[in-house]
Amino acid sequence: MRLLLGLLFALAVAALVGLGTTWLALSRGTAFGAVTIGAWTAWPRSGTQDIDPYARATIARTGELPVGSGDGVAFYARTDDDGRPLDGRCDVRISGTTPQARFWTLTLYDPQGRLIGNAIERQGFTSQEIVRHADGSFDIVMAPRTRAGNWLPTNGADNYMLVLRLYDSPVGVATRAAREAPMPAVVQSCS
Repeated sequence: MRLLLGLLFALAVAALVGLGTTWLALSRGTAFGAVTIGAWTAWPRSGTQDIDPYARATIARTGELPVGSGDGVAFYARTDDDGRPLDGRCDVRISGTTPQARFWTLTLYDPQGRLIGNAIERQGFTSQEIVRHADGSFDIVMAPRTRAGNWLPTNGADNYMLVLRLYDSPVGVATRAAREAPMPAVVQSCS
């Protein structure tokens, strides 16, 4: 009887640990095949047949449709360049240039992947509608209060993430460094 209770206890612990780590991997994301450049991270294989099982399970759980490898790649930023989580009560400046792409979008989401609502109903910019500097670089500011230029309202959300989707771009699985793909800087300032 003692052996049977010990065996049942060991099986229960193993099941809890296994299910718990699976839940963590699916809810917090995994780093298999990730490309990280500054604050931006992408999983270029998520839109291919080479997708890892954890990414496949995450996509099945969330219902998110990944950008196909022939179409482009999506980069996610949940922190600034210093590693601090993006805070909707602070000003966050995205500045610089993007890697070569025919078209790109920058969108603001809450941590669950939903658009953040606001009074002006603007959650993102495209490469065709932003105001650029003479050298082709740009500045986009995410802030709770109105700013001049390229501004996205955060509505004071506790935290959020940015998604930069590059369409028809050579950036992908072979990209490993900022010199190969110049990503815009993410700088946060809180007053």
